[in-house]
Amino acid sequence: MLGRIFTVGGYTLLSRLTGFARDIMLAAILGAGPVADAFFVALRLPNHFRAIFAEGAFNAAFVPAYAHVHGERGEASARLFSDRIFTLLFASQLILLVIAWLFMPQAMSILAPGFSEDAEQRRLAIELTRITFPYLLLITLVTLYGGMLNVMHRFASAAAAPIFLNLAMMMTLALAAFFPSAGHAAAWGVLISGFLQFFLLAGDLARHGGLPRFAPLKLDEDVRAFFRALGPATIGSMGTQVALFADTIIATFLPAGALSALYYADRLNQLPIGVIGIAIGTVLLPEMSRRLTADDHAGAAAAQRRAFDFTLLFSVPFVAAFLTVPDVIMRAMFARGAFSKADAATAGATLAAYAVGLIPFVMIRSAVATFYARKDTATPVKAALTGVAVNVALKVALMGTLAQIGLALATAVGAWINLLLVLGFAVRRGYLELDRALMQSFAKFAVSGIVMAAALWLTARFSLLYFAQMHAFRDELTLLLLVAVGAFVYGFSVLVLFGRGWLFVLIRG
Repeated sequence: MLGRIFTVGGYTLLSRLTGFARDIMLAAILGAGPVADAFFVALRLPNHFRAIFAEGAFNAAFVPAYAHVHGERGEASARLFSDRIFTLLFASQLILLVIAWLFMPQAMSILAPGFSEDAEQRRLAIELTRITFPYLLLITLVTLYGGMLNVMHRFASAAAAPIFLNLAMMMTLALAAFFPSAGHAAAWGVLISGFLQFFLLAGDLARHGGLPRFAPLKLDEDVRAFFRALGPATIGSMGTQVALFADTIIATFLPAGALSALYYADRLNQLPIGVIGIAIGTVLLPEMSRRLTADDHAGAAAAQRRAFDFTLLFSVPFVAAFLTVPDVIMRAMFARGAFSKADAATAGATLAAYAVGLIPFVMIRSAVATFYARKDTATPVKAALTGVAVNVALKVALMGTLAQIGLALATAVGAWINLLLVLGFAVRRGYLELDRALMQSFAKFAVSGIVMAAALWLTARFSLLYFAQMHAFRDELTLLLLVAVGAFVYGFSVLVLFGRGWLFVLIRG
């Protein structure tokens, strides 16, 4: 399990690093103005639908179902099941694409109403979204192929696929002079990446399992069971995306640059979510599904407990850094070209607000795995929708005084409510035991994070004085010093509080 986590996490980390290179180019070329906001709407809309129909609901329903069919009745039955799901998925996404192309102006009026006051920005947003929206069809098929490969314990290609998004966008941004605008260049990069990711996953699956084919639609028991799981999972994913849609809608009414601040803050916030939370959750779900199919409930519970420990071990440092030195991080990463230090300060404050909810962001995939592995996609929906209701209400309440910072803070509060409810439901069902050892582990991680945060704060104050005379690379050197000090202090505190024996058991257990 650990090796697979590092495979997914390693490729995801490479994806995030190339993503930062891409975002540095975006910040330098697009900045944080109206064209950037129009592009980020064009990027967000297909990604929202992808999270609803593909990575969120689909994975939660498909991976346990495919693992069950494959384990119980063999490869031939699993292949027939995947063929039927592929046919349904392709048809539904094609219909959605046609509807989106035809009714994009009407959709833009609903999803980005603030653009109605600027006819040129609205026109640009519609044009760019029509370019990016076919990405949804391609990435949905990529998700299907990735789910099949994950059940086969092949994680590398699915984890590496997002790298192509970054490379394609960097390529088109480098050629921005040949496009009508830099926004057009970035949008075409998104679409090109969809084809590259599709061919990567299709090639891997063709070599090791065989690509799904179109099959006559038949609602047999396996397909019906899939849809019984998909329905609640879709509602749960849709609830989360409603909150993100609310960010997009509300931010279009805020001053120019609000959407860009949300984007860049979320990009940094997504680093631990992707490298840690999603990587561990991706490996944990098929692992728990396999163990529960074999009636190994103790092994499934142990796998989830290890997932919690890994998640906290690697995510606590990000929380400490994002809460104490977000301004330094933003300036070092993005403050160049069209992206000013004032833009970086705004995005840094937004990042700190997101960081309040980073722990539940990274833990939720591991927490809900115990339900999804048991084909129970309904219970997590109750928690998700409650969190979303609080989230949206707080967005409306805070947008006037805190602007996009209020939107990020509301998202963080909603994430905590979601996670705590999921854990409560799991304990009540007997799927999880919050024993003394687990609670002590949580407390030790909290202490380690506080110690690291104090060290970062003191180091930042020292750097402000020591590097005061520097005009070039001051923020970059400060960030490198913070990384070194933070890594040493956090590593030392973890060793003192947990001991080397705990680390050995965690890695080898």
